[in-house]
Amino acid sequence: MTAPVGTREYNGVAIPTPGKFDIDPAHTRVSFVAKHLMVSKVRGGFTKATGTIVIAEDPLESHVEVEIDAASIDTGVADRDGHLRSADFLDVEKWPALTFKSTRVTGFSGGEFKLVGDLTIRDVTREVELDVEFEGHAKSPWGQEVIGFSATTEIDREDFGITWNQALETGGVLVGKKVKIEIGAEGVRQG
Repeated sequence: MTAPVGTREYNGVAIPTPGKFDIDPAHTRVSFVAKHLMVSKVRGGFTKATGTIVIAEDPLESHVEVEIDAASIDTGVADRDGHLRSADFLDVEKWPALTFKSTRVTGFSGGEFKLVGDLTIRDVTREVELDVEFEGHAKSPWGQEVIGFSATTEIDREDFGITWNQALETGGVLVGKKVKIEIGAEGVRQG
């Protein structure tokens, strides 16, 4: 297999040559899903995320750093978004950013791999593992070299000190503990 310009072959997949890519905030979305009233799901996301992806010579030594603007949370309901920004949940006045710093890459096969790293929400840092898929490499009409990734994971919000809830008359709670996270990211080569 001959890899396209700007890529190299690794385990049968054309991956980017080593270098630094800045996450493109206009083409990156961090989304989440959480249970509501034990019977439905609330979907939302953060509209502002920045960071870098560094592709190493040895792809398993690559790393990622991301900062998410906590106040950019958006579920489509202003009152709910205000509550999520409050001290009951993200406390954006005190902790304006959520961060993720990868510590290792494992199990690269067919463009899919595990990305392990430290996720910090509020003042609590926990190790999380993301299932990541390398979506590809392209050159934009403006001559920029671009890469794309998608990733998913699930966290327990209480592990990060976000414990607010309300008991329901019928049993259960207002907000589920488990939060599914889905990420779609584009990176633009800087060097």
